[in-house]
Amino acid sequence: MVTSSRPPARITVVRTPDCHLCHDAAEALARLASEHPLEILTLEADSPEGRALVAEHRPAMSPLVLLEGRYFSAGRLPRRKLTRALGRDAAAASARTA
Repeated sequence: MVTSSRPPARITVVRTPDCHLCHDAAEALARLASEHPLEILTLEADSPEGRALVAEHRPAMSPLVLLEGRYFSAGRLPRRKLTRALGRDAAAASARTA
């Protein structure tokens, strides 16, 4: 895991059972966690919290992925888009502390 003075990015993944895209997202996030400080919360879509998020965001596919509580993606996790978003967050955090 990466150590950093900046707070970890909060990523919420709402998954469904036996979902290959959900497994793929979990693997991709595990790799990204070695490069960026991440706080990953995984919820089942049939849990109360998962149902509430699915009702709010109405994803077309699983998994539903939120970044800092905001909709980020549904279906296959867009790795480059997420990496860019994490890089922007890191740059913004550096600018605030400089």
